[in-house]
Amino acid sequence: MKKISHNRLLFLLPLLLIFNSCIGLSMDIQMRANGSGRINAEYRISNMAETIGKLDGNENWPIIPTGRADFERTVARINGMRLVSFSSKEGTQEVVYNVTLEFENTAALVKFLDPLGSGTSFNPGRLDIIIKKADQTEMDSSLLELARQVFAGYRFAVSFSAEGNSSLIVTDGAGREIASLPDAQIIQSGRKVSLSIGMAQLISLTDGLGASFRW
Repeated sequence: MKKISHNRLLFLLPLLLIFNSCIGLSMDIQMRANGSGRINAEYRISNMAETIGKLDGNENWPIIPTGRADFERTVARINGMRLVSFSSKEGTQEVVYNVTLEFENTAALVKFLDPLGSGTSFNPGRLDIIIKKADQTEMDSSLLELARQVFAGYRFAVSFSAEGNSSLIVTDGAGREIASLPDAQIIQSGRKVSLSIGMAQLISLTDGLGASFRW
């Protein structure tokens, strides 16, 4: 199987759910009192990603950045964002990428998380992230089942910490609070709050998913 081509990748949280992005993602956001901070992220990309991406003629669709050059191009377009470190390790089943970035202000953070302005926002003491926008378009059942098989074992996880305690409110793709999210792992208050959900479950959420961090 060919390696994934990296010269056409683009970072955007909502694009994580595009079907050709067969990955797991863990992202930790650390916020300082002055609005600067650090992002530590790990991407796990299945070697099946390229094959799945070619279904239905989707080979030209973009997925998230993984190569160092992709991140360098991304941060070069964002004032106040800096790539601190990058590493990768290729195995028989997947490629694992680890990246650390620093942002000087909240505007840089929001631009990085959501360069097209599709829902992520910052207000004093509050960061709202749209992980998956609502999608009322019904996916073909056989394609959805294949997606679930490919995503099996992969998770999406995001954590946040600021100076002092923080809280997390889980929302749908429109920012409305969700009372419960079965099978997800959630820490709603404390020094570090977090949300972790299986990618197979995430793609099935037609109402979308978001996270509202407050401190």
